[in-house]
Amino acid sequence: MRIAFIGDIVGSPGRKMIEDHLKKIRQEYDIDFVIANYENASHGFGLTVKNANELVSFGIDVMSGGNHTWDKKDILPLFDTHELLRPHNYPQGVPGTGCKVYEINGEKLAVLNLMGHYSMPFTDNAFRCAIESVTKLHKEGVKNIFIDFHAEATSEKRALMMLLQGKVSAIVGTHTHVGTDDLQISEATGYLSDIGLTGCRDNVIGMDQKVPLKQFLTGMKGHFEIPKKCKRILQIVVFDFEEGACINGFKLKYFDDARVIKTEAWMD
Repeated sequence: MRIAFIGDIVGSPGRKMIEDHLKKIRQEYDIDFVIANYENASHGFGLTVKNANELVSFGIDVMSGGNHTWDKKDILPLFDTHELLRPHNYPQGVPGTGCKVYEINGEKLAVLNLMGHYSMPFTDNAFRCAIESVTKLHKEGVKNIFIDFHAEATSEKRALMMLLQGKVSAIVGTHTHVGTDDLQISEATGYLSDIGLTGCRDNVIGMDQKVPLKQFLTGMKGHFEIPKKCKRILQIVVFDFEEGACINGFKLKYFDDARVIKTEAWMD
């Protein structure tokens, strides 16, 4: 099976890039299933019902979350009506789930959403949750497992890779909005520390630079805003899974000036 993943969708610029490109990408690269992180999709914070419906109509099959999952309260009923995940290591009793299994061309694919610890909200231990979840999936006969690890620290993301390589099909990091240059396949597990944002690319992590610069210069915080005009990018990683093993991977960057950059995963 061939799956694709889009990282943090930041506001209307990110949604616009997905609207403009995703269906063509699915067709050109023969992609079977698309996963995307929604946590910044609605004006940079959380997800509304309207935007959830938009993203599904653009060709996204399931969406994962992070620390901004709960920013829009109308997300709660979406867990019953949409293919929506939130970090699986939130404590018991929290609405929704962070792990679902899908059937694609006669094969099963598990999508697992986890959240790290450094500078993040309180959650249960992500690494123990990962071990328990993957062990359970293996017992259920699920071989193809994709993980969106929403974390600030690249060390946490890399540690999860060391913990699970050879046991899951791919791990991709989200949250920092800054793409890393370490796309690889090791022991049949695809890995990328952070895929980077889909949205504005000429400011500060997809947000207008005025408030971040004021905060860095003075220590005074303010509300981050999505720029009304900006240069945009869509970043998407594609993996081929076979019997639980990642056998191929590449990343595509689509720019709003029609440039496309493709980067192949290195093999270890």
